[in-house]
Amino acid sequence: MPMTSTRPLPTLSTLILLCALSVLPLSIFLPSLPNIAMDFHADYALVSLSLAGYATVAAVLELVMGPLSDRFGRRPIVLTSLTVFVVGSLGCALAGNIWVFLAFRLLQAPITSCYPVSMAAIRDMTGKEGAASRIGYAAMAAALAPMLGPTVGGVIDETSGWRAIFWGLALAGIALFAVCWFRLGETNKYPSDTIRQQFRAYPALIHERRFWAYALCMAFSTGTFYAFLAGAPLAAKTAFDVPPATLGLYMGTITAGFVLGSFLSGRYASRYPLATTITVGRVVACAGPLIGLMLFFVGARHAIALFGPCMLVGVGNGLSNPCAHAGALSVRPELAGSASGLVGAMTIAGGSALSSMTGAILTEGNAAYAPLCLMLFSSVIAMLAASYVRVLDRHEAYR
Repeated sequence: MPMTSTRPLPTLSTLILLCALSVLPLSIFLPSLPNIAMDFHADYALVSLSLAGYATVAAVLELVMGPLSDRFGRRPIVLTSLTVFVVGSLGCALAGNIWVFLAFRLLQAPITSCYPVSMAAIRDMTGKEGAASRIGYAAMAAALAPMLGPTVGGVIDETSGWRAIFWGLALAGIALFAVCWFRLGETNKYPSDTIRQQFRAYPALIHERRFWAYALCMAFSTGTFYAFLAGAPLAAKTAFDVPPATLGLYMGTITAGFVLGSFLSGRYASRYPLATTITVGRVVACAGPLIGLMLFFVGARHAIALFGPCMLVGVGNGLSNPCAHAGALSVRPELAGSASGLVGAMTIAGGSALSSMTGAILTEGNAAYAPLCLMLFSSVIAMLAASYVRVLDRHEAYR
């Protein structure tokens, strides 16, 4: 049965705000971790569980909330996620000890579900190329939020204390809930009739080769970024003697590249086939570590020789990821929420795997080039996945 709604369909600006808020809580309180540990008289390692536990719950929820949005609609999942997030934020602001803080911190994690559900809503309202363009703008906001978050959080902590960060997140959640209540009409017009029917359809998505090509492209392109995050700080210290104050500026190059690439994807993706934009993005991303390795082997020993080429990785990922995400959601449009959740979980897993691999391989002796090798390895796999999409497109065209 079609689902009807008297409320207007969500605007792109509303979905962009949801995407930004879905990633902001991960990073905005990072500068406050030492102060939180001091206030609660807790070990820093225990306080850092507010990151690992949050990420774990977020990954699980992305697998669950996507299918639930296919069954019950996008609107109730977004409103429920915002409600729980507000409760979690208020609990963190009022927590009297570290265990209460960690418990309410986990309750903040449902906000991450707003990202894949927003992507599914975009796909509900547009075709593949149109979705890629809009997802590009949403991805740009999702990249800017964690980049600016620590700076904003640090200023709030210095002026008002760390608890004010969580009061601010609660207020942002309440404001966005009000916007969504009045302006977020249901985009999923044909939800499945039962949960059983929904999960019976799930294997159909799993068996689609095109879905896996898009998903692996996203997972390994994101893995390239995480390999950079894991390896660049040691390289900066041991090989280039970059002071900590300057390191943050250098580390921002890849994120700045991603913002630029996402903007270009939003501007131009609708004009070209998805496979074309994805392939261009992967070529640019592969060029980054290749240039970095060439500069290393010819004797370049300035930090720009590492961080400058890595900006191309960000540009390439920004070009290809929105298109790959839109493609994965378009394989089975009736399972767009499920696809978005599964892609999100795979992306988190890919990033975690490449980060762990980099940490295991990296030493002070190889820090100048090992991260670039792993970034090239991950970029090439993403390129192969993108190439397979082109192969499938050709086969489909010949039928």
